Amino acid sequence: MNIFIILVFFILLIIIELFYFKIANKYNIIDKPNYRSSHTRITIRGGGIIFSLAVLIGCFYTGLHYAYFLTGLFLISLISFIDDIKTINNRIRIIFHLLAVALLFLQLNMYSLPISLILLAFVFTIGSINAINFMDGINGITGGFGLVTILTLYYINSFVVSFTDFRYIILALLSLLVFNFFNFRTRAKCFAGDVGSVSLAFIIVFFVLQLMLKTTNINYLLLMLIYGLDTVITIAFRTIRKENIFEAHRTHFYQFLANKRNIPHLLVATIYTLTQLLVNIVLVICLPLSVAALIISLISSALIFIAIRIYFEGYGHLIDVK
Repeated sequence: MNIFIILVFFILLIIIELFYFKIANKYNIIDKPNYRSSHTRITIRGGGIIFSLAVLIGCFYTGLHYAYFLTGLFLISLISFIDDIKTINNRIRIIFHLLAVALLFLQLNMYSLPISLILLAFVFTIGSINAINFMDGINGITGGFGLVTILTLYYINSFVVSFTDFRYIILALLSLLVFNFFNFRTRAKCFAGDVGSVSLAFIIVFFVLQLMLKTTNINYLLLMLIYGLDTVITIAFRTIRKENIFEAHRTHFYQFLANKRNIPHLLVATIYTLTQLLVNIVLVICLPLSVAALIISLISSALIFIAIRIYFEGYGHLIDVK
C-alpha cells in the first residue's frame, strides 16, 4: 500500500465513523451511565464498528484470500453490534462466537494440529475475546492497547518475520487511529461497544495465532499480557470472594484506579498502554524462545501485579475479609 492508498483509506474511515455517529444519534445507539459504569455522560456506543468495517471494506483492495477469517469477523461483529442495540440471548451469541472461531481456525489450517493444541487455541481465543471485551470500560484503554499491539505486530511482520499480509495490519492500524481520535479524550465522542472490543479482539487473535504458527514461538502470547493479568487475577479474587464471576462488575484493577482512586481515565489508560508497550519491547528484543521463559515471565508478572493490587487496594478488600 502506497502513501496515497493509505491516505484514501484513512479519510474514508473518518467519513464512515462520522456517518455512523449520525446513525447512532438518530436511532439512539447510546451508552447511558449506570451503577457499573465508569463514565457519567451519555455517549455514542459502537464506535468501534470501524475496526471490522476497515478490514471488511479493505478486502475489496487486498482480495479475499482470508475469506474464512473475514466471514468469521463479519459474523462475530454482526452479533456484537446487534447486542449493542438490543440484548441478545446468551445462547445465540455463543453460537455466533463459536462459529466465528471455527472459521478462524479453518482459515489457519489448525484442524490438522493435535486435538490438545486445538483445545488450547480455543481456550486462548475465547478467553482473549472476553478479556478485551471485559477491559473495555474507560476512555482510551481499548484503543491504546489495540494501537500498541497492532504496531508491535507491524514491526514484527516487517523486521522480524513475515507472517501475514501487511495490508490487513495497516487497515487495522488506520481504524485504531480514527477510533482513538474520537475516544482517547476526556469527553469521548464514542465508546467501542461490544462490536468494537469483540471485533478488535478477533482481529488481534488472528494475527497472533498466525505469528505463533509461523514461528512456533508461544512467547508471543505476552502481546496480550496486561489485559490477561487483570482479567484472570480479577476472576481469581472474585472466586475467592465467592462472587458469581459471570455477573457484571466493576472490580478490575483499572476500574478501581479510575472509580475508587479517581485517577483520570486517560492516565489509567496510558499506564496500561505503556506497560504493555514495555512488555512488547522486552518480548521482541531480548526474551529467549523457550517455554521456560514464558512460564517465568507469566509467574513473575502475576506476582508483581498481585503485589501492586494488594498495595493499592488492600489485602482485606481483595479477599473481602470482614
